[in-house]
Amino acid sequence: MKYIEIDNVELNFGKTEILKSIYFKAEKGKITGILGSNGSGKTSLLRILFGELQPNNKLIRIDSKPILTPIYKKGLIKYLPQFHVMPNLFSLKKGFYFFDVSLDAFLNDFPNFKDFENNRFSEFSGGERRVIETYIFIKSKSEIILLDEPFSHLAPLYIEKIKELITLEKKNKTIIITDHLYKDILNISDDIYLLKDGWSKLIKNHEDLIFHKYTNSI
Repeated sequence: MKYIEIDNVELNFGKTEILKSIYFKAEKGKITGILGSNGSGKTSLLRILFGELQPNNKLIRIDSKPILTPIYKKGLIKYLPQFHVMPNLFSLKKGFYFFDVSLDAFLNDFPNFKDFENNRFSEFSGGERRVIETYIFIKSKSEIILLDEPFSHLAPLYIEKIKELITLEKKNKTIIITDHLYKDILNISDDIYLLKDGWSKLIKNHEDLIFHKYTNSI
């Protein structure tokens, strides 16, 4: 797989228009960032791409070939939502085994977890769980990775390490990421789209964000 496109996306919640004829493209070997204010449709767009939310209209293509069934059914994609996904009763060791991701590699990158292999996920803090889950998803064997606000509740040192790992993984994957910490998204993304007023806008430089009144300064 070289790239994925989503086109003509229209989504209404009741009488409220969320997305209007959205176009979006993400390529293998690149990190594609999605920015937008709260309520702009960032999460909805990821859910549509994953195949879990059915919009009024959409067209998804992989390497120009239309995809008519939800992508998650093809085993090509992983979607990390904003809420925790690991069962509370899973141990750290079992979580890595379940997703077929190396626990040893994780402990090498995050040695402060070394004494907690048998701890259940319910025993970790929200930030610690976010680190673990984000790591597992970006290291999974899926070709397309969707990350919805992976930096939320993370300490700055964790954010920098996760950014480093995402950047390393992009050569093998198509990575799409959104976060309210927009400077971190700007820092690691190769391509950036801004969702505003239901439309998608390809952002070419930081000044575009000022022009579209997403931010006052960089």
